[in-house]
This record gives sequence, C-alpha cells and structure tokens, in this order.
Amino acid sequence: MLRRLALTAVASVAALSAVPATAQATALTAPPTDRLTVTVTGSGGAGDGTYELNCHPTGGSHPDAAAACKRLTEVTVWGTDPFAPVPKDSMCTMQYGGPATAHVTGVWQGRPVDATYDRSNGCEISRWDGLVPVLPATSA
Repeated sequence: MLRRLALTAVASVAALSAVPATAQATALTAPPTDRLTVTVTGSGGAGDGTYELNCHPTGGSHPDAAAACKRLTEVTVWGTDPFAPVPKDSMCTMQYGGPATAHVTGVWQGRPVDATYDRSNGCEISRWDGLVPVLPATSA
C-alpha cells in the first residue's frame, strides 16, 4: 500500500513537471493586457467605425492607440470606473451635442467593460469629451 502511494506521488510529480518551463514562466509573469473594442457612429467625421484598442502593450486598429491608452491611464483612478455611466440623479444641462453614439466593450484593468455613450445632454457630452481620443472628437 505504501509503495503504491509512493509510485502515485512520483507519477504525479513527473506529470506536473512535463509542462515546459517557458510555458510555466509565461503564465506566471505575463502582464494582463487591456483590450477594448470601440464602435462609433454618427460622429460627423472620420472617427466612425469599429476599432480595436490594446494597451499594455499598445496596439490594435485604433487611429491613435498611444494617445488613447495614455488618456485611459490618466482617467483611471483607484476605486473609480472610467467607463461608469452618468449617475441617474445628475442635474444635466439640456443641450444636444449631436447624433454620435459609441459602444465600448472588452477588458480594462482586469474588469469587464460594456459602456455606451451619446451626446444627448451636458453630462453625456462631458462624459464623451473626457474620453477623447479613445472616442473621437465630434464635429457637432
């Protein structure tokens, strides 16, 4: 019985050590990558479309990925969500910023993102403008 347990233990150690060392090191040391998909319509310019934005490292099809990643890093404050919607009880000016809409999905700082944007009032315009150049500056 003791011999069978010893053989089982040896076999388990052998199986676990069969994973290549590079795979083990990569899994333990690879930093999380922030990946977002940004879809924009009605912005009145060249900003309409769907873009991939990768940060840490920077890449993707976003027209200005480096500036977009820099902006996201600037607005990411410990304990707050840079993609949070405008609070329901906010007092917002009744102004219209145009028909632009955006949808941002993906992962930022290890958390899922599913945020929508428009320019339907002063609060939403400010929220949009706070993410330029992640979202395009609008012509409206």
